[in-house]
Amino acid sequence: MERTAEVYRRLLAHYGPQHWWPAESDFEVIVGALLMPQTSWRNVEAAVANLRAAGLLDPRRLASASLATIGRHVRVAGLHRSKPARLKAFCRHLVERSGGDLEAYFGRPTEVVRADLLDQSGVGPETADSILLFAGRHPVFVVDAYTIRIGTRLGLFATHDYDRVQAHFTARVPRDVAVAQEWHALLVEHAKTLCRPRPRCEACPLRSICAFARGQRS
Repeated sequence: MERTAEVYRRLLAHYGPQHWWPAESDFEVIVGALLMPQTSWRNVEAAVANLRAAGLLDPRRLASASLATIGRHVRVAGLHRSKPARLKAFCRHLVERSGGDLEAYFGRPTEVVRADLLDQSGVGPETADSILLFAGRHPVFVVDAYTIRIGTRLGLFATHDYDRVQAHFTARVPRDVAVAQEWHALLVEHAKTLCRPRPRCEACPLRSICAFARGQRS
């Protein structure tokens, strides 16, 4: 079996389905992705809960809300100046492009939506692809620091370049939304549980096919 596919098979067998993204709506996925940089998921969840309690989890409402109001609710996610501005600007973009209708917004070719996302302030490739995959259900492969850590340790590639890492998986992973979502979730779980900065190789289901683990034993 091709080694990248074997990684997926072993991770899925070890951890089971992850049922990602943990959100109640596609718009919550977008909000979470925009708030995620430089904070923890726990803080993002708290910020999203604050917005929900305030009745602001709607693109039109956030687009028209004041920065002070948004900032008060998302302060827990850090970057208390840039994140409220980024969230408001993105919601204004959604309203201008599609009247806030996510089905209409995402119902365009993947490359068109991705270019649109990348044009928005504070949206880089990882955030854009997270939104595309988990909110828009476009079959793209999301790359993050965990993907790069695991992939380089395994010896699947020797680069930290986003596009090159993404190209590695795009060439080997079925163009299927559910599979791409599961891949990303499994890599996150593995990086948090075993493939940490100081890895627990002795318990790893990938140990026998991992270049790093083989080096540790030699």
